Order: sequence, then structure tokens, then C-alpha cells
Amino acid sequence: MTYIHELPDWPNLRWCDEQLAQPLAAVRHRQGRLIGHMEALGFPLRAEAVLRALTEDVLKSSEIEGEILDREQVRSSIARRLGMDIGGLVQADRNVEGVVEMMLDATQNYAQPLTAERLFGWHAALFPTGRSGMSRITVGAWRTAEAGPMQVVSGPIGRERVHYEAPASERLDADMSRFLDWFETAAPDPVLKAGVAHLWFVTIHPFDDGNGRIARAIADLALARAEGTAQRFYSMSAQIRTERKAYYDMLESTQKGDLDITPWLLWFIGCLDRAFDGAEVILASVMRKARFWESVAGQPLNERQRKVVNRLLDGFEGKLTNAKWAAITKASSDTALRDINDLRRRGILEKEPAGGRSTSYSLVLPES
Repeated sequence: MTYIHELPDWPNLRWCDEQLAQPLAAVRHRQGRLIGHMEALGFPLRAEAVLRALTEDVLKSSEIEGEILDREQVRSSIARRLGMDIGGLVQADRNVEGVVEMMLDATQNYAQPLTAERLFGWHAALFPTGRSGMSRITVGAWRTAEAGPMQVVSGPIGRERVHYEAPASERLDADMSRFLDWFETAAPDPVLKAGVAHLWFVTIHPFDDGNGRIARAIADLALARAEGTAQRFYSMSAQIRTERKAYYDMLESTQKGDLDITPWLLWFIGCLDRAFDGAEVILASVMRKARFWESVAGQPLNERQRKVVNRLLDGFEGKLTNAKWAAITKASSDTALRDINDLRRRGILEKEPAGGRSTSYSLVLPES
């Protein structure tokens, strides 16, 4: 098997501008309209939309790699770092803080040059203990020969399937130097640049672990440059997570193909376009939350009630029960029940049809 990085002309990647012209123009037009629409919102709504998009980006980029992070920790870490007062902040684990730190550096500081040192900092933030799971890895530096070949493998032990083998570690200094120089000096369309950079970096696979998450952060940085704003209103990683199998299949076929990466770029542009659909969902959710708080303006809610109501508006997972209310607010069961019954009397919460021990409650949302 010959991989793309073993071809004589690597890394002279090429693509067909004619095939890309129409979908690229369409996605760029939609991108501009989305940014304009979001920036026309008032500051509080815009900040809430950014918080939601960044939270999804961090959660889903990790989820693609099989790592499930705590949503409230991620949300709180982002809000704290952006100086947003959302109430009910929770303490985040250091691995959560590391992922958030990397993603915010990529998107909020998008104009700063992408350098090896910056990538080393991102990698160190992702692996604060110097381990990936139980295994010690090289952190904050390119992988070394001691770790053996860098392979992407699936399947049970003894029956593994090798999907891809990255360049040998001896090539990494030269390969990464060439990539970073291209990233800062080449001038293709900025959206195309994001797609090319994603593929090129993940093909080099320069680290022992975390390459996928860093590749997606690099793409987000390039997209922020394309839009000229640090404010993120959509999540490319969330869309890639939805299309995870197609993502890996397209990566594998491209890395085993020739230097014409037009099919990869067509998929990347299409994925970005579908990610914009997610921005519409985020906007609808933010507007729904704003309408709710307008509908209860003037009604006093205590801190516990505000905390749980905001959790429900932000996409509470599962059913809200008395026990969950008590756990979220760190209150007694009796206090939780009093809070709930108070909101029910005011028509803010309603009991769902199932009763008994499974009694659960939902918000009464104002009509659109």
C-alpha cells in the first residue's frame, strides 16, 4: 500500500477549481449571510450563541475521538475564560480546561501565526498528565522513533486492520516546517485553505495522540481567519461527529489516493454547509430562551430555580425529577419539591403525564 505522503510529489496537493467553484461560492455566500445575521443580534443573544457553538465544538471534537466530556464543565470553562456571567459556574477538570484552552486559543487568537511552539502548547494542554489513557506519551513535541510506526488501527487485538500509516518520525521536522510555512504564506480561498490544512496536518500525524482534535482546531482557526471574526456561531466538529463514518472513510480514501484531493474538498465544503444548519438550530434555541425569560420578567425566581430553568433551556438530558433537582442545586429533597411546586403554581413548570416515583417536570414555553 502506497500512502499519499509516499508519492514523489508530496506535498504538492492539487484540486480542480472548476469542480469546486459552484459549491464553494454557495457556501461562502451562506457563510457571509450567517455572520451578518448573527452580528445583527443584540450583544446578550450573540454571546449566548457563541457560548453554545463553542461548547458544542469542544464536546463534539473530543467525542469524535471517543472521549466524553461533561457539558456543564465545558460550558463553565468557556464562559469563565470569555468573562461571561452565566451563573451557576462549575469547576472543570484539568483535561476539560486543556481542551477549552486549545480551542479558544485557535478561535479567539486566530490572527496570531501558527507555529510549532503554538502547536506544542496545544498538545501539552490536551495531555496535562503526560499520558493518553494508561500510556505515557511524548507531550509538547513531535512523536519519536521509540514509539514505533504511527498507525491508525481498528479491530480486536490479533485481528487489527491498519487504515493508515503516517510518515516516519525522522521526517517530521521537515514536513511540519513545510506545512507551517504554507499555512502562513499560501493564499488559496480561505475555506479551501481550512480543508487542505485539516487533511495535510492529519496526514502528517506529528503527535503521539490528539492529532484529530488539533487538525480540527487548525481548521477552525483557518475558518475564523476566513470570516475575520473570533465569534463562532457554528460547530464544524459537531457536524463531523454526525458524519463520523463518512469523515473517516473520506480521510482513508484520500490518504490512499493520489495528490488530487478534489473529492476531499467537496466533502469538506458540503460538511461546512451542513454545519451552518446547526447554527440555525443554535439561533432558534437562543431566541426561545430569550422569549422565555421575557415571558417571566418581573417574576422572582430564587438562585436554585434560575439554575435549573437555565439547564432546561440549554438542553437538559433526560427527565427532570425531584431527585435531579436536588442533585443539581445541592438542596434537600423537601427544598427541591418546594421550588418545583412554586414554579408549577405560577405556570412555569408542568408535571408530565407519568406519575408515581417517575414523576417528572417540563418547562411551559411561551408561544412563538
